[in-house]
Amino acid sequence: MAVKGAHGNEEGFSLAWEPREPPSQEAEDKNQRDMNVTKGGLIIFTANSNPAGRELGKRIAERLGVELGKVQVYQEANRETRVQIQESVRGKDVFIIQTVSSITGVVPYFPYSKQCKMRKRGSIVTKLLASMMCKAGLTHLITMDLHQKEIQGFFNIPVDNLRASPFLLQYIQEEIPDYRNAVIVAKSPASAKRAQSFAERLRLGIAVIHGEAQDAESDLVDGRHSPPMVKNVAAIHPSLEIPLLIPKEKPPITVVGDVGGRIAIIVDDIIDDVDSFVAAAETLKERGAYKIFVMATHGILSSDAPRLIEESAIDEVVVTNTIPHEIQKLRCPKIKTVDISMILSEAIRRIHNGESMSYLFRNIGLDD
Repeated sequence: MAVKGAHGNEEGFSLAWEPREPPSQEAEDKNQRDMNVTKGGLIIFTANSNPAGRELGKRIAERLGVELGKVQVYQEANRETRVQIQESVRGKDVFIIQTVSSITGVVPYFPYSKQCKMRKRGSIVTKLLASMMCKAGLTHLITMDLHQKEIQGFFNIPVDNLRASPFLLQYIQEEIPDYRNAVIVAKSPASAKRAQSFAERLRLGIAVIHGEAQDAESDLVDGRHSPPMVKNVAAIHPSLEIPLLIPKEKPPITVVGDVGGRIAIIVDDIIDDVDSFVAAAETLKERGAYKIFVMATHGILSSDAPRLIEESAIDEVVVTNTIPHEIQKLRCPKIKTVDISMILSEAIRRIHNGESMSYLFRNIGLDD
């Protein structure tokens, strides 16, 4: 008869015990290597035809000891995207690595994440996107540094929100020789918790910029000049009296914390429109900071961001490769990249093997 072994393999078993030759050391080493990588039947596809996007998928596959699945992704003349899988996936675990344009499986940067709150009468786009993904049949989502952690509640499936902070902290310690003379900076009160988390683990001071340099919403969006004046409402509804509210005004710019003669390290989750970062850098320079770094997980760096960074007081912008940004790096040598394929590949391996994901969140701050 045959029974299952400790690792799920069928082993021969008879009532009359028969001695067997012990396995060679070479065979044991091979078995151990196989156990440390993955079980069989794992295929990784990268749906992004962008070369930089495929590079991230290739790095993840190499760390897992597998080759990228054979797939063709291209656009037809009518701009419709066509995907052709060129190998069998029957009975296998399939992981699809994609950034922004297609939403399936492993999404290092979750798109529309800034649209996770209602603005006036608009929809909550992130919630709509989450609903669409679940309806499409997604059973598990791996992402990294969601703009708001509450976004996980929009899904009715497991969501593993990985963190890039260990890799960014490592970069600070290894690539900034005199980082002990640094101060972690939040460019607005909204990012103060992230800055505090970084500062505590590096045992550094913290500074917070408050005022015009923060990433303020426009008057039309945040309702700064609403509700309408009482006299206008009363003219239409004489019996209706609404208390007059004072419109919001930008407070004078202040820096809480000492940055004089120090390295300033601004931390955030997304760097896209860089105006607020450039303004923050100028403020820090005026306050005596002699070197300024910007650290963020997702480097969207859209529009004219590379030129603005190159011409600014910022010495270096460090982002991860959750989003391809090779073109931006060619335009601005100040942009540096930290590879996070290691944690994504380990997450895929653990899900594929049915292992716990808690290891990936050891020593991770809730406010990262």
